[in-house]
Amino acid sequence: MRKIALMICLLVVTVAAQAQFEKGKWFVNPSVSGLALSHDTESGKTTFGLEAQGGAFLVDNLALLIDLAGAWNAYGSDVDIYSAGVGCRYYFDKVGVYVGANLGANRYEVNYDGDNDGRTLCRFGLEAGYAFFLSRNVTIEPAAYWNVDKDRSQYGLKVGFGFYF
Repeated sequence: MRKIALMICLLVVTVAAQAQFEKGKWFVNPSVSGLALSHDTESGKTTFGLEAQGGAFLVDNLALLIDLAGAWNAYGSDVDIYSAGVGCRYYFDKVGVYVGANLGANRYEVNYDGDNDGRTLCRFGLEAGYAFFLSRNVTIEPAAYWNVDKDRSQYGLKVGFGFYF
C-alpha cells in the first residue's frame, strides 16, 4: 500500500512540474551552499557569503540564468570575492532533472595592512541536479557542481530552493 501511495505522490509531483518549465516562466534560486557563515579561530576572521540565481525560460525546458555572489573574508583571510555571470539550464522531459553551464567573472579584492590589491578572473562552471517540487511553485534543488577559474577549481554538492512564477 505504501508503494502505491508513493507512486501516486510522485506522479502528482511530476504532473505539477510540467507546467513550470514552459517558455515565459520565471524563477529565482537562492542556494544554501552559497550562504556561508564561518569563523576561523586562528586568523580571527569571520567569513560570510551569499549567492543567488534567477532566470527565465526562453523556450520550453531551456532557461537563461543570471548569477550574483559575494564572499567576505573568504578562506579566513582578508580576501573578498564578488562574482557575476550568466548561464543556462536544460530540464529533461519536464520531470525536473537538469544540467547547466555558466560563464562569469570572479573579482578578488585583497586587503592587507590597508593596501587594496585586486584582480579579476574568468570562471566556467557545470552543474547537474533535480528540481523536486514541494508545491506548484516551490522546489528543493539538490545538485552537483564544478567551477574553475585560472587559479583554482571547486566542486561539491549544494541544495537550493527554487521559486517558479
